[in-house]
Amino acid sequence: MTGWTWEYDGYEPAEERLRESLCTLGNGYFATRGALPECVADDVHYPGTYVAGCYDRLTSEVAGQQVRTAETAETAETAETAANAETLKSLENEDMVNLPNWLPLRFRPAGHDWLTPDTATVLDHRKVLHLDSGLLERHTRYGLGDGQVLFVRQLRLVHMADPHLAALRTEFTAEGFAGGLDVEAALDGGVSNSGVARYRDLDGRHLTHVLTGAAAPDTVWLRCRTRTSDIRIGLAARLTTDVPVTVAHEHPRVVQRLRLSLTPGRTVRVDKTVALHTSHDLAIGDPLRAATDRVGAAAGFDELLAGHRTAWDQLWTRTGLDVPGRAGHILRLHLFHVLQTLSPHTADLDVGVPARGLHGEAYRGHVFWDELFVLPYLNLHFPEVSRALLRYRHRRLGQARAAARAIGRRGALFPWQSGSDGREETQRLHLNPRSGHWLPDHSHLQRHVGSAIAYNVWQYGEATGDTEFLHSEGAEVLLQIARFWADSARHDAHRGGHRILGVVGPDEYHDAYPDVPRPGLDDNAYTNVTAAWVLARALHLLRTLPEPRRRELAEHIGLADDEPERWEEVSRTLHVPFHDGVISQFEGYGELAELDWDHYRKRYEDIRRLDRILEAEGDTVNRYKASKQADVLMLGYLFSPAELRSLFERLGHRLDEETWRRTVEYYLRRTSHGSTLSGLVHGWILARDRRADAWMFCQEALRGDIADLQGGTTGEGIHLGAMAGTLDLVQRGLTGLETRQEALWLDPVPLPQLSSYGFSLRYRGHWGIRLRLECGKLEVAVPPSDLAPVDLRLPDRAVGVRPGETFLLVLAD
Repeated sequence: MTGWTWEYDGYEPAEERLRESLCTLGNGYFATRGALPECVADDVHYPGTYVAGCYDRLTSEVAGQQVRTAETAETAETAETAANAETLKSLENEDMVNLPNWLPLRFRPAGHDWLTPDTATVLDHRKVLHLDSGLLERHTRYGLGDGQVLFVRQLRLVHMADPHLAALRTEFTAEGFAGGLDVEAALDGGVSNSGVARYRDLDGRHLTHVLTGAAAPDTVWLRCRTRTSDIRIGLAARLTTDVPVTVAHEHPRVVQRLRLSLTPGRTVRVDKTVALHTSHDLAIGDPLRAATDRVGAAAGFDELLAGHRTAWDQLWTRTGLDVPGRAGHILRLHLFHVLQTLSPHTADLDVGVPARGLHGEAYRGHVFWDELFVLPYLNLHFPEVSRALLRYRHRRLGQARAAARAIGRRGALFPWQSGSDGREETQRLHLNPRSGHWLPDHSHLQRHVGSAIAYNVWQYGEATGDTEFLHSEGAEVLLQIARFWADSARHDAHRGGHRILGVVGPDEYHDAYPDVPRPGLDDNAYTNVTAAWVLARALHLLRTLPEPRRRELAEHIGLADDEPERWEEVSRTLHVPFHDGVISQFEGYGELAELDWDHYRKRYEDIRRLDRILEAEGDTVNRYKASKQADVLMLGYLFSPAELRSLFERLGHRLDEETWRRTVEYYLRRTSHGSTLSGLVHGWILARDRRADAWMFCQEALRGDIADLQGGTTGEGIHLGAMAGTLDLVQRGLTGLETRQEALWLDPVPLPQLSSYGFSLRYRGHWGIRLRLECGKLEVAVPPSDLAPVDLRLPDRAVGVRPGETFLLVLAD
């Protein structure tokens, strides 16, 4: 690493998938993995191009048995239990589609075989990802024998200013020989979704009706569509070179061929410019016509690169991240990939937050709750993108309400996995690759996703002051989620309160009680506490809405007069279980068996996926006090200590520092960290009490993808929530920054290993507020403007910082 580059030296086939993911280039509209253009998809390489929001649905047969997910939710809890007990007979999956490959460009000395690093002698090989300019540079020296060497240099970009363009420049230099070099460039429609090994038994052939053509020898095109979603795709490529080009149609590819003349020491160049459109795009007619027109009008490579650099310069200026050392280098890489997945171009799209970015096919490109870790960062830099991502949820509110009605509830039940239209996309079966068994998947019971959406709506409003959104689409989403939680709560006369039954919490390991056929757990603490928070926020919103809007909204959603009263009652009486002086993850958690952690650590090299290990042994993690990732402790990630105490007081409990500390210690000893989010959450909550341990977990979060700590998963796509979460750890976690009550609250907790850093943010119309922590001092600089002062709240005082002023706070040791 250097300050603004990410480099890989040498060719390592076993590392290629990882490098392809981390060298992905994108612009928020589409992204292409960092595969070598001369290589095809195989066990080593996986070129892939993905357009945000481009999904397709297929039904598959597995091992001769057709398996398909239930398309609708169950009609009642009893029906749900019965349905889950049945043998599932079909499996339907919606995937983010791997689009036609625009990269192919291969080469060979005349009369020889095509050169690839797997079949030829590689003398030197280097990939350099230029973070400042969004440019991927590649150098390879192929040994041809008898002292002859072909040096290949490539520059690749996916244009950040024009989201429909990409370009590849290839330079060839002969060393010690002269002669012809055959070059073949192509657009390839013969691709499939096959980038994740455990999905390969499922149908991944999403493209159909592939047609190719040529507008001129230098410009070729490919058109196709997805098989069931019927999204039309148009792709056009222009080749710029000094020699004649011929075109051949080799279904499903269109190929351009040329022969270069090489002389020692003289560099020759081929530029490939590509345009991509789909029928989802705005303000176009035919995607193919749009693509051919755009590539025809596109500037040359040098001019494209200049505009691309300018767009990236503007992004880096708006984010303004300055963290020294190795941590800073990794954070910059994380920010780079967040911006490539969710750029200002995303504001024009109907898309959510894909958990694995636009970098691969893991999780099928679905949207989970990862926006909970992404939007808090975006709110303070690209609020227009946050708003668009929340509107993705609002547009699917009808589906969420239908899902709630299907199980006899009012309100909105958002899916755990979402894709194109908002239906539940979670598989009802999943494959354990360790045992080869297909197992029931009950993760659709993670209904806490609704609370995450409500949290993001509220946080967006607090950070931006966007009352227009909060009082319109945001209010509808928040109130319908609150309505669902109130209707899900069951009164328990014995306890004198309310309970939420049959859910799965963030832990994910536990999805049922031992030896109980019904899936789901009762009174998951995280679910119940966040549900209470949602209900309290919904009540606050109703009280503060302008009276005409409150009346209009109540009429629009059919809010009954007695509903707010029930919300108030449920928000104060939801049951939170405790055992042994700590918060229980769910009712009955304290009765589970203890796991022999030392035994499993000695027996297995990696126990992050303890659930798979135990299932392969004929056991189940449901029997043990063992968590995949933070569950109860997620409460300390979402809420400040003061807010968390207030929430528990509302629910009738006193959560003092000692109880919380015991709870943290308890679950630290019982968590396998099978998710990249786990280290992030633990680092966040430990920062105030155990700084040495906090830094260990922070490093785990920073290294999660670059070191592929989950064992091969990064090659299937980055973990976007963890990447954005590390940025937010610096932005909010270590500064104690909160946006609430129309003020910026700060309560810094310096870590010795990260004692100097700075960043800028955008807050309620103020562009470029600069925070800098260094030498035990925190500096807050507000840029000049005609806006009102920024209300700054500190643990011991309140300060108004006017535009053009700088406030300096000396931190206690």
